[in-house]
Formats: sequence, structure tokens, C-alpha cells
Amino acid sequence: MNDLSVPSGRSDDAPQAWLRSTSLLDLDDPRLRLRARSLTQLGKNDRERALAVYAFVKRMPFAKPLKLHTRTAREVLDAGCGDSPDKGTLIVALLRLAGIPARLHWYEMKGDILRGLVTRLESGSRPFVEAWIGERWVMTDTYIFDAAYMAAARQRLREYGWSHGFGIHRDGHAIWNGLDGAYVNSLPPASDPMVLADHGCTHDPAQRIHSDAYRSQHHRVVRSMHWNLLAPGMQRAITDLRDGRPPLPPSIERRAS
Repeated sequence: MNDLSVPSGRSDDAPQAWLRSTSLLDLDDPRLRLRARSLTQLGKNDRERALAVYAFVKRMPFAKPLKLHTRTAREVLDAGCGDSPDKGTLIVALLRLAGIPARLHWYEMKGDILRGLVTRLESGSRPFVEAWIGERWVMTDTYIFDAAYMAAARQRLREYGWSHGFGIHRDGHAIWNGLDGAYVNSLPPASDPMVLADHGCTHDPAQRIHSDAYRSQHHRVVRSMHWNLLAPGMQRAITDLRDGRPPLPPSIERRAS
């Protein structure tokens, strides 16, 4: 399979191509299967089933853990929290178990989107989820941040006078309706000035980091070590945000703007 996405309408981009199991999307795992069944058994259609899965993953707290390897969907489920690749892996696995084709669409974002959580970050990639609903692909990244985090981040952005930071835009979408695109940065990636590059679609994060495109830009081990070095500081910032710790002094806010 191609590492990157292919134009809509191509036979190799058929929805059925995005239903299979992978090393991270362990669709034969009994606990994952039971969870998917319990979430979606009352859904009358694909939209209702997708929204049930989405709501479950969204409620999981956003966190930045140290990781020795890329987590499987079962590992994310057991952890009960995760970062964007973790939660993206889980939502794709649960959607596929519900019979809904799903994939991760990766975009490179300006590092400023994460200011407040990390400093001096040039850029970072984000997995948007695409689900096949109503005979078309529908995209969102609102699954990444739980409601409590979103509320705290928006409040802190107002305090700082920032339009964006902590992973979101002050006026971004918080909820996905299962019919239309919804984006925490308020705009579709194609028209979002924070987006630097479109890296296409993959089944899971492992396929992304083993792709030729990724390896041409990053050394996988070095990149992993870099994020693990950042993780403790990011997690402290996330915890401070959730706990409502006082905002930075005005002088620091101005320098960060």
C-alpha cells in the first residue's frame, strides 16, 4: 500500500481498504471487540455508531505519557488516556470493529499550536480521523482533547489573549456531529494557515513512522527520544491547566505572543 493518501475515487482508496487489522489495530483482541460491541449495539446507523465510538474516545483524558514503543489500541484502552497518536489508534480500531472504514490523515502543524505546553517547537504532526459515513469521508481532530481540557485551554487562551495554543484555537470546534468536518483549529486543514504539509493517510501511527516520507525527514529513534524528553514538561503543563493553576505573569505572556 502507498504510504500516503491517494485521490478520492481511486480503486485503491476504496473504503473497504480501510477496515483491516494491523499490528496496532489489533481487531481480534477480545476486550477491544467487547468494548466496540457495547458502545455500538444500540446504534441504528453508521453515524450513530461512529458517534458512540467518538464520544468514548473523546472522554478519555488527553495526556502526554512517556512511551518506549508505539501503543496498540488495546494498550491505549487499558491506559485510559493518551496523546493524539494513542487516541487516534484507538478510535480507528473501534470504528473498524463497528464496520465503519476509518483511517488517520496526518498533517504537519506549526509548533505554535502547542505553545503553552512546549516552547521552541518548530512543528509537529497531528492525526485527523477520517470515517466513511454517508458515502463520503468525514474528518475531525476534536477526538483528541476531552471536554475538561478543552474548557481549561479556552479559558487560559482568553487569559493570555492568544488566538491559539495548548493544541487548539480559541474559536475552534469542540464537538463532532458525525456528518460534517469539525476541527479544534476552527478551519479545515486545506485552508488552515497553521498547517505546513499534508502527509496523507495511514492505517495507524506505525505505518506513518515507517513510511519512506517520514524516514526522509526524521530519524525514528531520535524523534521518539525527543518527544520523550518533552513529555514530562508537557504533562506538567497539562496537569497545571486542568488544575487551574494561575496564569503566567503578563510579561511572560507578552514574550510568548
